[in-house]
Amino acid sequence: MPPCLNEIENSLHFKGGTVSEPDELNEPNVIVEKEGAIGLITLNRPQEMNTFNIPFARELNDGLMALENDPEVRVVVIQANGKHFSTGISLLEFKNKTPLEYQRFIRKMDEHNITIAHMKKPVIASVKGYCLANGAGLSFACDLTVAAEDAKFGTTAINVGLICLGPTAPLTRLVGRKKALEMVLTGDMIPATEALRLGLVNKIVPREQLEEATMELARKLASKSPLALQTGKKGIYTSADMPYEKGVELLGGLFAALCATEDAEAGVKAFLAKKPPEWKER
Repeated sequence: MPPCLNEIENSLHFKGGTVSEPDELNEPNVIVEKEGAIGLITLNRPQEMNTFNIPFARELNDGLMALENDPEVRVVVIQANGKHFSTGISLLEFKNKTPLEYQRFIRKMDEHNITIAHMKKPVIASVKGYCLANGAGLSFACDLTVAAEDAKFGTTAINVGLICLGPTAPLTRLVGRKKALEMVLTGDMIPATEALRLGLVNKIVPREQLEEATMELARKLASKSPLALQTGKKGIYTSADMPYEKGVELLGGLFAALCATEDAEAGVKAFLAKKPPEWKER
């Protein structure tokens, strides 16, 4: 059995030799809150290691969209209750489905990957403990990731006869094809230090400092021009799949459009006057 799978399995509940979940507590799978200009999404299935099922995936995507459409929110943080960020899709989901039903199901499991890429606002993952399979994909899809020193990342589905393909979309863009193939085909887990080296993580901190380090980064981004943040994210995502010259032209056009805005003028004036800027456009 691959390293650490014993610990993961022992954290689940078993009845009659099959995995089962504890009784529902009528709590939301995902908690959506606001702290000033920062939107907070908390994964809230700690007893199941924040594994994905249909309600969980739906609430996650709905929460992302709600914060994207909230004019008061400038930055979104995804964090988790419990010891672990997420260990992927619940194994209970892999039974009694037709091929068409699996196709619809997996589309829902991957929906957040597309939503985050299309959001104007930056999204930060705050990762602790295991961050595996679809949970790893969620972290990879986020624009930035802050991780605790004890975090472990892995595209581990191969270890149960499946394969992590949804998470591969953001993963390949971050680490390249060869490394992505190694991670997906072996199912090995890597520590936070290796994830940092590979560019999967932006910063590592002790677990007890994770929340504050994440919020510090979120507050820093929230202090910037919302319009400039949106322009930067759009430019980087859109140009990534373009030929080099077309990418340069696109980025130049976006920058030129930003230069003509009130926020750009206000930002330059405030900097020269050594005063804090007041952003108007969102």
